[in-house]
Amino acid sequence: MRHVEEELNSQPACWIRGAEEAGRHAGALPAPGERAAIVGCGTSYFMAQAVAALRESAGHGETDAFAASEFPPGRSYDRVVALTRSGTTTEVLELLRWLSGGTRTTAITADPETPVKSAADDLVVLDFADERSVVQTRFATTALTVLRAHLGLHTAAVVADARTALATPLPEDLVDRAQFTFLGRGWTVGLANEAGLKMREASLSWTEAYPAMEYRHGPISVTTEGTATWMLGEAPAGLAEQVRRTGGTWIAGTLDPLAELVRVQRLAVAVAAHRGLDPDRPRHLTRSVILAS
Repeated sequence: MRHVEEELNSQPACWIRGAEEAGRHAGALPAPGERAAIVGCGTSYFMAQAVAALRESAGHGETDAFAASEFPPGRSYDRVVALTRSGTTTEVLELLRWLSGGTRTTAITADPETPVKSAADDLVVLDFADERSVVQTRFATTALTVLRAHLGLHTAAVVADARTALATPLPEDLVDRAQFTFLGRGWTVGLANEAGLKMREASLSWTEAYPAMEYRHGPISVTTEGTATWMLGEAPAGLAEQVRRTGGTWIAGTLDPLAELVRVQRLAVAVAAHRGLDPDRPRHLTRSVILAS
């Protein structure tokens, strides 16, 4: 079994433990009323988007999400949370060091014995969710689970849906599709972005991701026979029918959106295998991006 398959299959157990870790680290995570920013790179940035939307919509306080390289220097926050699996990503470390002494920072990481240990004020270690694979699956979703649990938004039903996502067959004939579009609303826009990235990384697929209501404003023009449109979360009224009229395949997200992302991870591996690719060795990618100084 490939590393990525083993890791994505372990997510229900990781989520259970992640929810428990949320209570142990409550003091390191944004408190209700704090103005917070969540930052990361790649997959971690898309998880940050999801967390920011969840936190703000739940009434816990103004929350922004940024790619670590695009953090706006003129804004003030009570706390900045950085998601970094490796603890070595250049842009994240540079931002944490720049914020040092002025803004309280927390890093959520899989490896505490890395430079992030001294760069952040507080550390949340999810070493049980670390990965050998370049392509992130369980660390990202476990970090999101920790933050959902911290907000009081995680339930046992999410874990049950993840088990369902792993146990049930994928929709038929998807491995032959030429193009995939992933849609979200609110917090699931970040998940849709991550779904598209996962497919590109693991299987070199042509993928796009959009807020669901924006899909009609141009992107639907690429939808036709041989394409698939996958909704993470509840779809806007009439959108499924509109996609079907184009000849494209519509896939409704029937599970918790985070569990729905697990289905997409499985699809990415399946498409890679169908194309003779090894998702453990994605083209041009490494486990961490470390830039020369």
